[in-house]
Amino acid sequence: MIELLTAGPNWVFAGALGLMAFVGVIEVLGVLAGGGLSDWLDSLLPELDVDGDISAPELSGGFGAQVLDFLCLGRVPVLVLLVIFLAGFGLAGLVVQTIALELVGFVLTGWLVVPIALVVGLGTTNVLGRGLARVMPKQETDAVSDSTFVGRIAVITLGTARPQAPAEAKLRDEHGHTHYIMVEPDRPEAQFEQGTEVLLVAQRGAVFTAIVNPSPVLTD
Repeated sequence: MIELLTAGPNWVFAGALGLMAFVGVIEVLGVLAGGGLSDWLDSLLPELDVDGDISAPELSGGFGAQVLDFLCLGRVPVLVLLVIFLAGFGLAGLVVQTIALELVGFVLTGWLVVPIALVVGLGTTNVLGRGLARVMPKQETDAVSDSTFVGRIAVITLGTARPQAPAEAKLRDEHGHTHYIMVEPDRPEAQFEQGTEVLLVAQRGAVFTAIVNPSPVLTD
């Protein structure tokens, strides 16, 4: 087993499993530290709102929005999805290499195995993510429809929002709960950098369209 893990083409798979274990340790330390480490991780990989309907809505935000929906972002915490993907990717790669070693007596080049492991990892993330979204308890006791978000102020938290390429933003509802949503500009020439305050003006499936906050008086 050690020889299999340390074989050159398998480092990427062993590394994925190692990273999975590291994320798990960080989560445990975050809990023991009262959430400090978890808060720091959330600034890198935010936990998205999981209160939305888990059925796939009609998406109008382009290919990027469809990918986000496929990966269940916004339905299951991002760190959970990351662990699932790393586990699926790493284990799939090692299983393929084990079979190859048994059949032909040597491990295959990474260029052949990585695409297979990537497909398995993404598929595993989709299947388990949707399953978890159905059984995970809701984090908030007051149900809030995302249709009520239109007219509220959100802040871009991850990426740059462009037409047909939404980015992540967060807002607070009337109960003070934080929600993470996908936002794209309402105007074709606009783009929103990270940290930009925007006013949500419409909802199109899983994506909200927005304009730059027109008044500093308006806040979330």
